[in-house]
Amino acid sequence: MAGTASDPHPNQPHLEPAPTGHPAYTETLPCTPESAPTARRLIRQALGAWALDALADDACLIANEMVANACRHTRSPLIRVSVTRLDGTRVEIAVTDRSRALPVRKPAAPDALDGRGLLLVDAVADRWGADPKRWGKRVWAEVRAA
Repeated sequence: MAGTASDPHPNQPHLEPAPTGHPAYTETLPCTPESAPTARRLIRQALGAWALDALADDACLIANEMVANACRHTRSPLIRVSVTRLDGTRVEIAVTDRSRALPVRKPAAPDALDGRGLLLVDAVADRWGADPKRWGKRVWAEVRAA
């Protein structure tokens, strides 16, 4: 029910415990480039709620690249974007899709207009990876406050 104590902001992403017990914000979105701003807004909300605003620019860049990669390289109709607080200084950004093809970091040609997404993720994230699933994959990256 909108406006109740259990759902005070019906138009806001829902804070829910992740299976690991860590707090997380998640949202399922269409696998289209237009979902990137929604993913960035979700991340900024979560980081603001956790007083980790200093991580927002890096986390949003990572999410933007992950969403773009899912749109460009999969046929998934939907993606699931999540931001999870791992501890007081670390968060994980993840994008899950239905494709089993794992991301591959390749060097981009100097004159290429694209192909640098995973290079950016690698440069900005403390660590990143991809977990194959029976039904697809989950690509994740961690960022840490200084």
